[in-house]
Amino acid sequence: MDVLLNILNSMPGAVAQGLIWGIMAIGVYITYQILDIADLTVDGSICTGGSVCVMMIINGYSVPVAMVAAVLAGMLAGFVTGFMHTIMGIPAILAGILTQLALYSVNLKILGKANQALSVRKYDILISLQYLRNVPIFKNTIIIVSIFVVVIIALLYWFFGTELGCSLRATGSNINMSRAQGINTGFNTVLGLMISNGIVALSGALLVQYQGFSDVQMGRGAIVIGLAAVIIGKVIFGKIFRSFWLQLFGVALGGVIYYVVYQTVIGLGFDPDLLKLLSSVVVAIFLAAPHLKSTYFKKRPKKKEATENA
Repeated sequence: MDVLLNILNSMPGAVAQGLIWGIMAIGVYITYQILDIADLTVDGSICTGGSVCVMMIINGYSVPVAMVAAVLAGMLAGFVTGFMHTIMGIPAILAGILTQLALYSVNLKILGKANQALSVRKYDILISLQYLRNVPIFKNTIIIVSIFVVVIIALLYWFFGTELGCSLRATGSNINMSRAQGINTGFNTVLGLMISNGIVALSGALLVQYQGFSDVQMGRGAIVIGLAAVIIGKVIFGKIFRSFWLQLFGVALGGVIYYVVYQTVIGLGFDPDLLKLLSSVVVAIFLAAPHLKSTYFKKRPKKKEATENA
């Protein structure tokens, strides 16, 4: 009974953190699903966004200004990856690894040390782990992060309905055909990577406020969580959510589901040393699910009924 109560008490935190990582997963969705690029920059850019946000707030800037700066820093990281891929001809996955590697040093310089605290008692931050219970609704972390999710989905739905957004989607669908139609695929690839990493950095800015600190290691394994949320959302809600904006909403819900399961497993006494293994297994299962379903569990066509008097 005590275990069950502990799990239930941890659910608001799991939902809040799941929504924050769900925003990051939306950024991963843009590169992984729309551009068809496995971008590993996110492991560095989420920390970049958090580091910039923390240092600007500590140095007296307002939270909105700090968060805008975090988004711009993330977009710059995406631009570097896109530049190396499109101009320098480096494969996308390697370009992301190189940028991620460089960002570790950049983030360390931004923070000045391995981690920086951001106390809710000292700074007027937007969200916090302490804003989950017994606070006015307009200060509740889950409500505020949910608003961010809705606004981001609305903006992306509008953007990808424009001519530029449609050309970006076409670039990811068939880059050769898009190039033949006169679309600047190099520009679209760089733009997509910038938008993706800008959203990831925004997630990092929210995350450091929620947890009350920024750490140079906080982005390690972020791509796994992002892919988990994308795949969970696709597998569970793929046949229900057909519209583009609903697919984005499904990705955000995938982040929530991931963290609810994650928190439940911890509450049941799972060895914390094996949590990374659990994450990789969960992602592998959901990645394999569509293939396994179509290969081993597809319905066999019904045999034609024998004609009479055959």
